[in-house]
Amino acid sequence: MYTLAVRRDFVAQHYLIGGDWGAENEWHSHHYTVEVRLHGDRLDRHGYLVDIVDVEAHLEALVSRYRDKTLNELPEFAGLNPSIEHFARLFAEQLEARIGTKLLRGLEVRIWENEIAWASYYVPVSAG
Repeated sequence: MYTLAVRRDFVAQHYLIGGDWGAENEWHSHHYTVEVRLHGDRLDRHGYLVDIVDVEAHLEALVSRYRDKTLNELPEFAGLNPSIEHFARLFAEQLEARIGTKLLRGLEVRIWENEIAWASYYVPVSAG
């Protein structure tokens, strides 16, 4: 199985809701790192799983959507606690909808909210 990964850093804000998590309930910033891992068992005729330039462009577009924003204020987080678990799922679903998945068997998004804490979400993809 081949894996291709790309990552980006950005700053965004949030505050947790629905529980008593002390300072995390207050508006604050995180320096997030998002890593995308694309998995597949075949390569195209050029020896590529996917076009990395295309993946980087889609990743940058999604990162730009969240950069310097308060997650709680975005429509995709309506009614959700903006945890990194929810964030990873939303990011993965949006990325899957943007990229070509012809040779992909899976897509994973891992989001760190600091240097020690991360969550990921895996989307299985049916190879075309």
